[in-house]
Amino acid sequence: MKTSPFTTRHSSLSLKAPAKINWFLKIINKRDDGYHNISSIMQCICVYDTLNFESSDAVEVISNLDITPESNLVYKAASLLKRYASYKRGVKITLRKTIPVSAGLGGGSSNAAYTLLGLNKLWGLGLERDELCTIGTEIGSDIPFFFHSSPALVEGRGEQITDIDHHAPPCVVLLVKPSTGISTAWAYRFFDTHKPSELTKKPIDIKLFCHALLKRDFVSLGTMVQNDLEHVVIEEYPVIEKLKKMMIDKGAIISLMTGSGPTVFGIFESEQTAWSAANTIGSRHWSCVTKTIVKMV
Repeated sequence: MKTSPFTTRHSSLSLKAPAKINWFLKIINKRDDGYHNISSIMQCICVYDTLNFESSDAVEVISNLDITPESNLVYKAASLLKRYASYKRGVKITLRKTIPVSAGLGGGSSNAAYTLLGLNKLWGLGLERDELCTIGTEIGSDIPFFFHSSPALVEGRGEQITDIDHHAPPCVVLLVKPSTGISTAWAYRFFDTHKPSELTKKPIDIKLFCHALLKRDFVSLGTMVQNDLEHVVIEEYPVIEKLKKMMIDKGAIISLMTGSGPTVFGIFESEQTAWSAANTIGSRHWSCVTKTIVKMV
C-alpha cells in the first residue's frame, strides 16, 4: 500500500525531501544565458531532509544550517510562491537537514521543490505541478526534476524532464562525501576553463540504459555511466578519484561522482558488501548506505 509523503494535521504539514544521484551527466554546450545544456538521468535515493510547515503571519525558516534564512532555497521558494500567488499570510518552516550541503546530491533543490509542493497544499493554492515546476526553475536548475517520477531524463538547462517508466528493483548505494563542499556554479566555471579535449559527444542510448538497469546488467551500465564534470573536479580534488578506486576495490560494481561533487556513489550487489565498504572507506568521511527510489509517490 502506497503512503503519501504528506502528513497533515489542522494547519500544519510535514514532508520528506529526498536526495538524488546522477547516473550520467553530459554537458552538451554552454548557453547564451550563461547556463549549460545538459543530458542526465537522475534518480532519487532514500536519504531525506524533513520540512515541517505551520501557518504563520510571515515567512520564517528555521534550520540547522549555518546560513542566513535569506540565503536558504527554502526561504527563496516560499517567498517567491507567496508573491506569485499574492498570498496574504505566511508560514513557519522548520528544516532538518540530513542531506549534506554542496555535495552534488541536490538537497537544496529538493528542499525548494518540496517547499513549493507543501505550501501549495497548506495554502490551498490549487496550482498544477507544471506551474510549480516553472516557478522552481526561477530558483535553481535541478528543482524541476523533484516534481517528477524517479528516475527521469533531464535535459536543457534542467527544465526538460522525461519520466522513465521502468520496473527495475532498487539498487544498493553507498554514498561517501569528503569534508570539502563544492558549489555547482564553481564546478561549471571550472569546467569551462579546464574541460578536457577528449570529451565525447556521443549520446547515451536511453532505451539501452533503462534495459540494462531493468536487467541489472551492471557490466553494460558501467560502460554508460559518466560525469563530464568529474575529470575537471578531480584535478582540484584528487580525493574523489581515490574514493572511486577504493569503492571498486571494496566491491562496488559501479562508482561515479554525482552532480558537481564531491560525493562519490558506488553500486553494490548487497547491503552487506556496501556496509563493509562503508566501515572502511567512510570512517574518515560522511557516508551512508541507502537504496534508489524506483517510483515517487
